[in-house]
Amino acid sequence: MSTGARARPGGGEQRFRDALRALPGRVWIISLGILVNQVGNFLPVFLVLYLTERGWSAGAAGLVLGATGVGKVLGNAVGGQLADRIGRRRTIVLSAVSTSALTALVPFLGPLPLIVTVVGLIGVTSQVYRPAAAAVLLDSVAATDRQRLAAFGVFRFAMNVGAALGGVVGGVLAGTSYVGLFLGNAAACLLFGGVVGVLLRDAPPRPGTDEDAPKARAAGYRQALADRTLTRFLLMTVLAEFVYVQSTVGLPLHVADVGLSERDFGLLIGLNGLLVLALELPLTGAVARFRPEYVLAVGNLITGAGLALTGWATGMPALAATVLAWTLGEMLTSSLSQAYLGRLAPPGMVGRYQGLHGVAYTTGTGAGPLVGGAVYAVGPWALWAVVGVAGLLSAQLGLPRRPRGSAPVTAPLSASGTSTSPGPRP
Repeated sequence: MSTGARARPGGGEQRFRDALRALPGRVWIISLGILVNQVGNFLPVFLVLYLTERGWSAGAAGLVLGATGVGKVLGNAVGGQLADRIGRRRTIVLSAVSTSALTALVPFLGPLPLIVTVVGLIGVTSQVYRPAAAAVLLDSVAATDRQRLAAFGVFRFAMNVGAALGGVVGGVLAGTSYVGLFLGNAAACLLFGGVVGVLLRDAPPRPGTDEDAPKARAAGYRQALADRTLTRFLLMTVLAEFVYVQSTVGLPLHVADVGLSERDFGLLIGLNGLLVLALELPLTGAVARFRPEYVLAVGNLITGAGLALTGWATGMPALAATVLAWTLGEMLTSSLSQAYLGRLAPPGMVGRYQGLHGVAYTTGTGAGPLVGGAVYAVGPWALWAVVGVAGLLSAQLGLPRRPRGSAPVTAPLSASGTSTSPGPRP
């Protein structure tokens, strides 16, 4: 695996912790905003419990969740376009304020069609900010892999801390009042919008991009999808997310089938969360020197293998070992994927590239439960076989594309974070 060490002005390789220290204030502002937003992100976690406690059937709850899933796919597409057209800050504020208003309505809705409509719209508005937030990170740092990784590493850490705290706070609020739960969610969204609206300013254009950016902003998703490296990356993302989401679909079904309890499943998921919080940022720094395509391939392979082996694990020690494996794969790829995508996007299309990544991500996580549950019903062995194959395919798609008949690409990355070898973009 070739390394991509970059030189510092004073000589020597720039260390990941130096890149963390050099992050500008904009990265910390958007990370603070996402932490606040995640602490109050109760709706996705408690929506099914809320609906069933109100007397709606599991089928009705599934219909609402389906509307949310479709909305999330659309929201990323809309958000990518808005981020490039009206600016990152305006897009994030628009997303936060509209999500806040809609979420505050949820506990007061009556008929099921109205609930489906409003929650589906929340699925759209709650995702609009994501491509813009990723674009803020990429706009704010130097165009090197190490700087991009540092920015997304901090952002992911803030998101994970917020999600962990949100689970605790949400559990307390849900036990008291669902009205308070959803109003708290609305308040967190509004505070997120306030943090971004007051503290964040759009970054000035990068030198040398002024001529290309207006032409790129006028382009659409069709032009973006003409990038074969991007389409390969998006297909990889769909497969990788289909594989990973089986940790919330196939794993709990398997845990029940082997005679373990809900408490045991909770301990396994808790192990995953603890490992991510403690190790993801240091691990991101450790792999920053390697070529990102190979890290993505290895991470996807480990995730697929770890989850596929779930079917052969019947006790807690063996299941914990599989969790260690697929969590390692998750940590290798989570921050890297969006940072790597940042090097593919031309000036003026960063938001749309990130929006397409969001579309692929939500497609994989949305289709995963439906397909996974159906395949598991045919036979548990079939699901774990499909997971293994999908993991292998996602790993292969993560590798750099090489023209037919050309020599292997082994050149390291340059100081600017791009390959020094000729040929297609990595």
